Amino acid sequence: MTQDHGHQHSDHDHSDHDHGHDHHGHSHGLGHSHVPTNFGRAFALTTALNLALVVVQVVYGLIADSMALLADAGHNFGDAIGLILAWIAYTLGRVKATERFTYGFRSASILSAFANAVLLLVATGAIVWEALRRISEPPEVAGVTVMIVAGVGVVINGLSAWILMAGQKNDLNIRGAYLHLIADAAVSVGVVLGGAVIVATGWNWVDPAVSLVIAAVIVWGTWGLLRESFELSMQAVPKGIALGEVRSYLEGLPGITGVHHLHVWAMSTTENALTVHLVFPAGHPGDAFLTRVSDALSHKFRIHHPTIQIEIADGAPCAIENH
Repeated sequence: MTQDHGHQHSDHDHSDHDHGHDHHGHSHGLGHSHVPTNFGRAFALTTALNLALVVVQVVYGLIADSMALLADAGHNFGDAIGLILAWIAYTLGRVKATERFTYGFRSASILSAFANAVLLLVATGAIVWEALRRISEPPEVAGVTVMIVAGVGVVINGLSAWILMAGQKNDLNIRGAYLHLIADAAVSVGVVLGGAVIVATGWNWVDPAVSLVIAAVIVWGTWGLLRESFELSMQAVPKGIALGEVRSYLEGLPGITGVHHLHVWAMSTTENALTVHLVFPAGHPGDAFLTRVSDALSHKFRIHHPTIQIEIADGAPCAIENH
C-alpha cells in the first residue's frame, strides 16, 4: 500500500477557516447552513426578556401564593440560564483556532446544549418536589393574578421563540433554546387555564396539579435534547446522516476499489466532519475529483469538513484500516 500523503486534505490547516476556499476538494456549498450573524443580538434580547419575566413571575407568584406561577418562573429562569449558555457557546464558536485548540471552540455549542438539558431536568425535580408537598394541602391562590402574569409569559416566550426561529433548523444549540421557549409559552397557557379554573371553581389544588403538568412537559421536551447532545459529545454520527448511505456513495465513485477508516462526527451543532481512506488501483484521481466529492458530501449529507486520504492499491494493507 502506498499512501499519497501529498493529497491528504484537511480543511483545518487554515486557522482563519476561510469559507471562500475550495482547495483540495473542500467546499462550502448549499449544504453548509450558517445561522445569521445577528444571533448574538437575538440571544441578548431573548435573555433580557426572559430574565424580566422571571422577576415578574416570582414577585406575583409570591403575592398570589401560586406554585404554578413559581414553577413557571423556575422553568423560565432555567431557560434564561440556558439562553446565556447558548449565547456564550455561539460566541465561542466564532473564535479563531489557536495553536492548542486547532478546531477553535466550535464544540462549546454541544456542551451548551447538554448543560441546558441537564439544568432543566434538575429544575424540574425541584418543581415536582414542591408541587407534591402542596397538593395535599393547597393554599389559597389568587387566580386572576395568576392568569394575568401567565398571559404576559405567553407573549414574551412567544416573541422570544419567534426571534430565534430562523436559526433553529440547522443548529442544535439554537434549537434547544427555541424548543424551550415554545414549551414555556405552552406551559404559560396551561397556567392561564389553571388560574381560570381556580377563579371559576375555587379548586386551589389545580395550581400544584398544573405545576406537575409543567414538569411533565419539561421532561418530555428536554429528553430528546439531552440524548442528542450527549451523543454528539461522544462523537456519534450526527442525527440525519446515515453512515451506510455515505459509505455506499463513496464505494460507488468511479475508480474506487476500497473504502475504509470512515468516520463522521459533529464538530459543533452546525458543522459535521468526515475522515476516510479511498483506495484507487493506480495513480491519483486529482484535485478535481476531491472537489467533486467534497461538494457532494456537503450537498447530500451535510458534511462540511471532509478529510480524504487517497491510497494507491499495491496489495499492502493500511496500517489503521480497522481502527
